[in-house]
Amino acid sequence: MTRNVFVIGLGLIGGSIALSCQKAPNTKVYGFDFYEKTRQQARELNIVHEVVDDVLQTASIADVIIFGTPVNATLQWLDKLKEWPLKKNVVVTDTGSTKGLIMEKGAELSEKGIHFIGGHPMAGSHKSGVQAAKAHLFENAYYLLTPLENENEEQILELEDLLKYTLAKIVRIDALKHDHMTAVVSHFPHIIAASLVHQLDSEQQNYPMTSMLAAGGFRDVTRIASSNPLMWKDIVLQNREELLSQLNSWQDEMNRVKSLLLNPEEESIERYFAVAKEVRDKLPINKGAFFTTYDLYVDIPDYPGVISEVTGYLAEEQISITNIRVVEAREDVFGILVISFQNADDREKGQKCLNNRTKYEMYMS
Repeated sequence: MTRNVFVIGLGLIGGSIALSCQKAPNTKVYGFDFYEKTRQQARELNIVHEVVDDVLQTASIADVIIFGTPVNATLQWLDKLKEWPLKKNVVVTDTGSTKGLIMEKGAELSEKGIHFIGGHPMAGSHKSGVQAAKAHLFENAYYLLTPLENENEEQILELEDLLKYTLAKIVRIDALKHDHMTAVVSHFPHIIAASLVHQLDSEQQNYPMTSMLAAGGFRDVTRIASSNPLMWKDIVLQNREELLSQLNSWQDEMNRVKSLLLNPEEESIERYFAVAKEVRDKLPINKGAFFTTYDLYVDIPDYPGVISEVTGYLAEEQISITNIRVVEAREDVFGILVISFQNADDREKGQKCLNNRTKYEMYMS
């Protein structure tokens, strides 16, 4: 019997999930997007088995409906969904990065006999749109599910069986805990990154060379500030209470740092950084929230042809890279050449290749 999967919203996330679902046996994947241009691109790229224009007709035959839309759009879709003629045991899920409001709507759907299971694939890319969709986007990333307490185990297992083809690590979690933890590790760091960039910008008038020196550590710390502003506007507003709590904690932490500077004790200051290093070094080197880059820092000498030498070794072993850049201000980083890979496996292969072919020191962030 064929399982019908309907993906609504064929951007980076929805398109990547659709490609993954096509790998599932006895499964037909349908897709819809609000924008005609996106629907046409999805057809050309074979993102789904069939791109449709009739949402109601396709939803009525779907066994699983996946919303790959931003949270605000998903909330509007879920309001409409209540009146749709759906299969009795259809499973509905979303991909939003905040779960509070979504799960409130999910509870309303549950009262109408619709099985809603919140979802959040914690991976992404610096690129956006259906043309950036990849079947392996979520490989080894965490895919969080936030089912309601009264949800049937059978429906949860059905969704997990489908999502296993994303090759993600599927974890069940309470929705409130989800919003708190993602605020800590993702949402609040984006605010900090953006604030650092604003602070840099404010220094430009008096110190115009500041941005020229903003390489190495500054670029790494603020990389996530380059994310989609519209998406982050929604996330910040939807997780407002958790972020206000994090801001209060951050202010307490900054007051602690201020106290260390006002009453300088070398041992206390060193200990502050030592503890941070110890905790940070224990963090897993894998995909976490949103887009992750797999960077390899290579300390190379400065002579003509050295970059082509390094990339040539990688090419000979058919190891693909996604980006490469030279760090000019090296005071706080381990290497001058930063090579970005698509995934952790490629980075590991790249490091092994260069270890075998060169004597350059390397470091993974």
